[in-house]
Amino acid sequence: MKFSRLSLLVLLLLVVAAILTVLAAQTPPLLDPTVALVARWLFLAAVLALAWQRRSITFWIVVSMLVGAEIGHDFPRQAVELKVLSDVFLRLVKTIIAPLVFATLVVGIAGHADLKQVGKMGLKALVYFEVVTTFALFIGLAAINLTKAGAGVDRSGIAADTEQLATVKQSTADIILHIFPENIAKSIAEGQVLQVVVFAIIFAIGLAMVHQKHRQPMLQWTESLSEVMFKFTNVVMFFAPLGVGGALAYTVGKMGFAPLLNAFKLLLTLYGALAAFLLLVLVPIALLARIPLKRFVKAIAEPVSIAFATTSSEAALPRAMEAMEGLGVPRRIVAFVMPTGYSFNLDGTTLYLSLAAIFVAQAAGVDLSFGQQLVMVFTLMLTSKGVAGVPRASLVILLATVASFNLPSWPVFIILGIDALMDMARTAVNVIGNCLATAVVARWEGEFIDNYVAPEPVQELAVADSALAGHAH
Repeated sequence: MKFSRLSLLVLLLLVVAAILTVLAAQTPPLLDPTVALVARWLFLAAVLALAWQRRSITFWIVVSMLVGAEIGHDFPRQAVELKVLSDVFLRLVKTIIAPLVFATLVVGIAGHADLKQVGKMGLKALVYFEVVTTFALFIGLAAINLTKAGAGVDRSGIAADTEQLATVKQSTADIILHIFPENIAKSIAEGQVLQVVVFAIIFAIGLAMVHQKHRQPMLQWTESLSEVMFKFTNVVMFFAPLGVGGALAYTVGKMGFAPLLNAFKLLLTLYGALAAFLLLVLVPIALLARIPLKRFVKAIAEPVSIAFATTSSEAALPRAMEAMEGLGVPRRIVAFVMPTGYSFNLDGTTLYLSLAAIFVAQAAGVDLSFGQQLVMVFTLMLTSKGVAGVPRASLVILLATVASFNLPSWPVFIILGIDALMDMARTAVNVIGNCLATAVVARWEGEFIDNYVAPEPVQELAVADSALAGHAH
């Protein structure tokens, strides 16, 4: 009841603040601007009280976005000094990327060293994953180049900053050499994400080739490192509200509210691109594989809603696996394809990263050729493997990769303000894509059971009880 009253108060103060702000913005002003300013800060105080009750990081990020934007608007000179908060957050994020990418890739590849045993099924699954994520990649590229959501941001306010873009002409040989590390410590120190990826892939292949007694300890260590880095990411994300607030205060103080309009345009672009991906790629695949669409949609409704609400694919994994078994996919296929897909089949995340990376370049005023765009999003597609289970982990990947391509970080903080809304949609698509992949591989293997009826738990219990009774007699 207390929460409900506070929510109503927030809505009321929002309406009042909006009306007073509109009146104060008229020429000539119909109201003293100070009255509107006080009304807006009363609204923000109520929102902060609501956030304190909810104790949700996502909600706090939204609140800090509002507070930061208001500080940037009302006190632009002081707001510029708050950039240090976003810089601190960015430094913490950069410490995550190398160990997280290394650990998740090694576990994802070497952890499935038994691919020889699963034979053609494993190869089919991996081929399917890469083909579908490539479609997602190109749809994302097409969408952002069509809407140009990041174009038109006024960068005059940051022209004097030290964060400058150095454009370096590189030959094809230079680009190829840049992919491969000469010193892994140097690659980590310089933030060369693609070089870390190449090292991790080769390391994982070598690990998969050694004897079990040598492989298992290293695999356990990388699994532990992966889990620790996921928790490390969660801890760093507690600083996200401060980073977002400082970044938006700086951005609005320097450039006004125009970048936020670009962020909203990016949000609409993402939802449109994800809808296009579902209709143009996943639905035709389901029809070609003769997957019963009505039953499939009914089966995935619960896990997808869990993923949408929690912004974590991992939270939906148990229900998703159960749902696929209930649809008629054998357990051995579900057990292999679904977890593997969580590392290699991130359709929604891949599409989002392609949009976000080009958005950063557009906002920064960097004109990338199609080839340069492909190199950037291909890097992001590789570095995103294995991070589907952590909310906002894709932002960690995006920040590090953008920095390694010599682009500024400030447009990423514009994205961070609306990332919670974007995360829900891309995570739901990740789960839909992995569920469909499981069903498609089962059909491809000739093991999908049409018109399968899952046994009722009550019936199973009754059979067990009768069997026990028979043994007793």
